[in-house]
Amino acid sequence: MLLREGFIVDVYTYNPVLSGLCVSGQIYYALALFCSLKKRGFILNVYSYTSLVLGFSRKGLWVDAFWVLEQMQRDSCVPTVVTYTVLIKFLSEYNNVEDAIEIFQTMAVKGCNPDLIAYNVLLHALCCHNRIMDAIKLVDEMSEKGFHPDKFTYCTLAAAMLKAGQVRESQHLLVKVISENNACDAAIWNVYFHNLILDNRTMETRSLLMCIMDEGFIPSTITCNTILKGFCLEKKLDEALNFLQHYEWVIEGPDVVSINTILHVACKEGNSSMIRSVFDCMNIEGIRADVITLTCLLEYFGKTGKISDCYRLINYMIHNGYKPSTITYNVFLDILCRKKLIRSACNVLVNFKGSGTFPDTISYNTLLLAAIEKNSHLLVRCLLANMYRWGLQPDGITYELLSYWLCKVGSISVALRLENLMIENEVRPSIAYYNRIMDTMFKLGRLWDVFWLPFKMEICGIEINEASIKILDNALSKGGKKRFGNATIILENLIRNGKNHLKWRST
Repeated sequence: MLLREGFIVDVYTYNPVLSGLCVSGQIYYALALFCSLKKRGFILNVYSYTSLVLGFSRKGLWVDAFWVLEQMQRDSCVPTVVTYTVLIKFLSEYNNVEDAIEIFQTMAVKGCNPDLIAYNVLLHALCCHNRIMDAIKLVDEMSEKGFHPDKFTYCTLAAAMLKAGQVRESQHLLVKVISENNACDAAIWNVYFHNLILDNRTMETRSLLMCIMDEGFIPSTITCNTILKGFCLEKKLDEALNFLQHYEWVIEGPDVVSINTILHVACKEGNSSMIRSVFDCMNIEGIRADVITLTCLLEYFGKTGKISDCYRLINYMIHNGYKPSTITYNVFLDILCRKKLIRSACNVLVNFKGSGTFPDTISYNTLLLAAIEKNSHLLVRCLLANMYRWGLQPDGITYELLSYWLCKVGSISVALRLENLMIENEVRPSIAYYNRIMDTMFKLGRLWDVFWLPFKMEICGIEINEASIKILDNALSKGGKKRFGNATIILENLIRNGKNHLKWRST
């Protein structure tokens, strides 16, 4: 139609179409249009190629994405910082962080220096994969190259530090940012507030919020929910409820997350009066319960021993559009197993599968513990077989339970062989795993094996703890010195070093 009207159609006419197809996921239609344009003699530009790179990258089709990049360079079209940033972003999202770093390093070599956005995209990738030291080095590099890290940079890094447990380091970084910037946005404040509540400083956080509100800051529901979470972490439910009921929620007002934050702790503690107050607040605010709300209530019924109410609540959820989640069923399994109702728990697992909600490793770990405590070895084997049939991988807790079971039945050699399986599945053996085996060896009178195991632990980089030292001291006092002579001198040094290390950590 455009041609009939006398319009001249060029690559700039087709580029938005090409981009639209790529963004909407119709990548092969985009590729067909791309090839058609080339055959018709259109000189495609960087926008055309970058659109295709984006389309293939979003789908994780890296062979095709890099083929387009190669064609781009072959056609004397120089990739821009946007082209490379697209690759970095999606490589990271598909967990190919090393490839993303390589692309980032390639940019400067190709004469395309990264900009602030490229740095921030890579920083976000490093932080998402808990590579905090690499992220800090990248921020230093940004400053050296003349870039001024922005609020996104600092907020991303501070949040990653917080996630990694580096609370004080994250605080210091944010204090520096806040002191240097008069107009910090909600994201910066929210991360800083999260820092403070993890440091048990919720009252201080609330006071700070009131101060910055006087200066014009408008908190979001996320801000207020962060403070609610702080009160709940400190088990100050009365303060949390007071904050929920009387605080001026400036924009959206409290939401179901606010309700669930308090309800979770109240139900876990079995605090019925607090639960009633929270539900009254829900009715006043017109907030509708969700699956998490009802899962909290399920936990309360379990805490107070109301098993029949648990069943009624599950049926209510199923028949009223609240599809129980895996977490809901796991809470119910835990309640039944704690009450030694393991047969009922196994029936719930069967119904679990029939409801369209699928069990996870936690579900099986809960049942495995109950089966081991009941000495039902056949059930342990059946659960393990069933777990593998569902394609679920054992985690550290599964291996802990298996080692507990094997030691309980005296199969120490099999328990030790679990170590190789754990390493194969990238699960690091814990100190509890070794201590349990060591304790069983001691009880069976296998003193030589007791003395040998700490050396193996040291080779694997596992430090002995107080429980290990207690077992080893008992072994030495039960005749180990007489039977093994000089070998025990080395062991005593190992124990002494362990005790000194524990003292140092406690100070």
